[in-house]
This record gives sequence, structure tokens and C-alpha cells, in this order.
Amino acid sequence: MTLTKKIIIFMIAGALLGLLLNLTEWNQNAYIDTYLTGGLFHLVGQLFIKSLKMMVVPLVFVSLFCGTTALREPSMLGSLGGKTLLLYLFTTAVALILALSFALMVGVGTGAEIPTTLEYAAKADKPLIDVILNIIPGNPVMAMAEGNMLAVIVFAILLGFSASQAGGAGAKVIEFFQSFNEVIMKLVMLIMHFAPYAVFAILTQVFAQLGIDAINTLAGYFFTVLSLLVFHALVVYPLLLKLLAGISPAMFLRKMEAAWSFAFGTSSSNATIPVTLRTVTERLGVNKSVASFTIPFGATINMDGTAIMQGVATVFIAHAYGVDLTTSQLLTVVLMATIASIGSAGVPSAGLVMLQGVLLQVGLPVEGIAIILGIDRLLDMTRTAVNITGDAAVTCIVAKSQGQWNEDVFADPHAGEIKD
Repeated sequence: MTLTKKIIIFMIAGALLGLLLNLTEWNQNAYIDTYLTGGLFHLVGQLFIKSLKMMVVPLVFVSLFCGTTALREPSMLGSLGGKTLLLYLFTTAVALILALSFALMVGVGTGAEIPTTLEYAAKADKPLIDVILNIIPGNPVMAMAEGNMLAVIVFAILLGFSASQAGGAGAKVIEFFQSFNEVIMKLVMLIMHFAPYAVFAILTQVFAQLGIDAINTLAGYFFTVLSLLVFHALVVYPLLLKLLAGISPAMFLRKMEAAWSFAFGTSSSNATIPVTLRTVTERLGVNKSVASFTIPFGATINMDGTAIMQGVATVFIAHAYGVDLTTSQLLTVVLMATIASIGSAGVPSAGLVMLQGVLLQVGLPVEGIAIILGIDRLLDMTRTAVNITGDAAVTCIVAKSQGQWNEDVFADPHAGEIKD
């Protein structure tokens, strides 16, 4: 059995067990809550997520360094970076426009009752100027320790480009990091074999706690966001692949199964970087020199799933509080959320922190976020899967335009499969 199939089986089993515990109210039992869902399952899930997060900074730094050194000419780096950035921002803007248009059309949130007792502790949103200033790390080591991914990315690109221009001394450094990269990828492969059990534990805990009630109270919002996420992943990205690169959407979606499973289980684009990187190189046929640049870059700035949630949530909260959004406010939401995605962390529920900044900008009460907190975990899983699908789609498009895409690997349905 392939690892992907095993993950899907354990994912379904975990969701069913979690619903069973919730519907039978066994999760209310102190023993089960303390030692099973809140104990063993929580421990297994968190250990796996921490194992993946442990790899994020070294993997992003080393892979981007190696990817940049493979682009020996400045023109190549400029071409690749420019195409990637433009496509990521374009798909995010499209996601926001779709979300706002559809949410306004169906009137999501109209007539909703607002619980006045709910409160949401808003975190300080970073001003755009601070996001830009923090791109250049004052201390690269501190940036790595704090997980400031934009700073890590910029430092890795600058260092990689310098190494590629440094002659013999640079060649020695490049050789070391290429070997280091192989070791890191091997460690990632070892961690991946524990994924089915971790996904089972995570989903059992989530569904045991939330059940179906959390969805029922906000059904309109939930299914609006969910349908838009599915539409963006299964329609928008395939259209872009076909129109811009002539790539088969069916084969692309088929080969994304493993990455989706990881993204759904971890709710973190950053934690899924190792799996996404492996998927696009070994399953989708993208050259490592391109994927090593575009995937870590996308996990940091490409947040299409989060953009959809923000668009729908803004309209939902506005309608729920009886506020009519003006055209200028809607344009502000599109612009603000697109730019904010650049500074958003690829970690669980980071979109909620970004959302409060959007709400403040258009004069809506931040407390409205508390209404959607209950079901955000389930939607967070889905939008993370959409985010990494966008990373992979853009990577394939850019790789083909650069002549760095292997069509034979892509066409082979079994290429890169992991047997467990």
C-alpha cells in the first residue's frame, strides 16, 4: 500500500472515530478526555507537527540556497522570481474577488444573530512598513530562531547568489549545502512514514471536540467558504495550468493527494513544505532548481485559501452587524488582504490574525471574529490544502516556462510514489 492511500484511510477513520466520540458524548468522559483525546491523540499529533516544523527553517534555507546557486545568471533569478511573485499575487487577488462577489451575491451572514458575550483578543497587526523593513534581517540567526520566514528567504537568496559568483570558494560552500540538502530530505522521508498515525490522532481529536454542532450554527458561512475553496482548487488552478502551460489538470490533481493529506492534517503551509517540495519534484516533474525557490516562497506569501476565508468572513461579519460595505471598502479588502498575505505566517489559524487587520481597516468590529472561531479549525485544514495546491500549480507553470519541467515524470502516474 502506498503512503498516500494509507494516510487517506487513517484520515477517514480518525474523522469517523471523532464523530462517534462526539455524538455518543463519550468525549465528555473525564478519562477519555484526559488520557485519550486530550492525552494520547493530542501528544501523537503535536509530536508529528513539531517534527515537521523542526525541518522548516533548515529546509527552506538550504533548499532556497541550492535553488539560487543553480540559477547562475542574475537574469535567470530575476525571471524566475518575477514570474513566481506575479502569479502568486494574481491568484490571491482572484481568490479574494471570487470570495467577495459570491458572498455578496448569496448574502452570507444576513439575519445572523450575534452573541454579545463573545470576545476576541485581537493581536497587533504589523504595519506594512514593518513587514517591508523586516524583509532584511538585522540578525540572520535570530530570524531563523524566530521563524521569520521572509527574512530567512531573502538571506538564503542573497547568500546563494553570492556563493554562485564567488568562484572556487563558493563552489566548496555550494557542495556542502547540496550534501546537507540530501541529508535533510532523507530525514523528511523518515518523518513522513509516521504521517498516517498522526493524521488519525489529529482528526480524531478535532472531530471529537467540534462534532457537527459547530458546523450547524454557522452553516451558511461554513459551506460558502468550503464551496469556494473547492472551486478555487478544482477549477481556477486547473484552468491556469491548462491555459498558461498546457498541463493536464487531471494528472496534476491526482498527484496532489499526499500533499493534501498532510496539509489537511497539519493546517500549516510551512509544516507541509517538505511534502509539497517532494511532490512537485518527484511526482510532478519540476526541476529541483525551480521548486527549491518557488515552494518555500509560496508557503510564505501565497495564501489563496486564507484570502477566500477573509473575503467571506468580512462580508459575513458586515451583514451580521447590519453594515453595508461600500465599493471603496471592498477594494480596500482586496488590496489589504493581498498585501497582507506576503507577511502572513504559514501556521495554523494565522489567517485570523490577518483578518482582524482587514476588519479594522474597513471599520468592522474585530469581536465578530469570535463568531467564526468555533468552526475555523475545520476550514483551516481545507484552506491550507488550497494554499499548497496553489504553490504546486504556480511552480509547474513557472517551471515549464523556464524549460525546467520533465513531462515524462509528470505523465507517469506512479512516479515518486512511496511504498509503506
